[in-house]
Amino acid sequence: MDYSALSKGHLDIEVRPNKVAVATLNRPDRMNAMGDGMHEALEQFVQMVTDDRDVNAVVFTGAGRAFCAGGDVKAMGDRASGETEPLDPGNLLRGPKYLVQRFVNCEVPLIAAINGPAIGLGATIALLCDVLFIAEGARIGDNHVKVGITAGDGGAAIWPLLVGLHRAKDMLMTGRLIYGKEAHEMGLVNFVYPDDQLLDKALEYAAEIAAGARVAIRFTKIALNRHLWDSVNRVMDFSLMSEQVAMATQDHKEATAAFREKRPPQFTGY
Repeated sequence: MDYSALSKGHLDIEVRPNKVAVATLNRPDRMNAMGDGMHEALEQFVQMVTDDRDVNAVVFTGAGRAFCAGGDVKAMGDRASGETEPLDPGNLLRGPKYLVQRFVNCEVPLIAAINGPAIGLGATIALLCDVLFIAEGARIGDNHVKVGITAGDGGAAIWPLLVGLHRAKDMLMTGRLIYGKEAHEMGLVNFVYPDDQLLDKALEYAAEIAAGARVAIRFTKIALNRHLWDSVNRVMDFSLMSEQVAMATQDHKEATAAFREKRPPQFTGY
């Protein structure tokens, strides 16, 4: 399978002889934030890799000091201030849902090696993986509310399944970010390691999965993902529509302006 074109979307794929693919989000100057084709590259990859006989496991990680900072707040600010064209409402409703659905549909076991901040959609991408490794110094959380919008692109679907409804409400309503040890203690991730051991441990685990019974492992994953499918089908349409509504509020404009001006936002509730 030729994945080379995905690098244009800042997603680098290395397929190793042991049938482990390393997928690196590679936009380090923007903390691997979504944009410039990365969203589309991820969609394509998780669809393509299911049909790749040379890949039995995937390890996702980020280039530089971040895993993925989520949505590009600068780009949000440009749209909110009218400097660039607003997002097409149809694309806003379809794009994130397609990405989540394709992750859930991907038959290949996906392992996240969270080497640095995994925030907003970046956290969702990590949490949609099947087994999660996090560095002690990495932080994870869904901070959509911090930029005045709903946690619409998968967070409301996946967090309650992992940590329970009330803990998910705490995390998503505050937008709090937590370090690796706390994420492990609350059951959000499977394993936590010192930063310099993280990738090696994730690759070691992926190699074990890749050497296993391919069909049995894939079908076990897909059976378990039926629980996730139920949550996605119940939650995603409403959460995405409400995110679109929130993008038109003054609070969202204020949050993106405050980000640009490096000051705390002053929310008014409108």
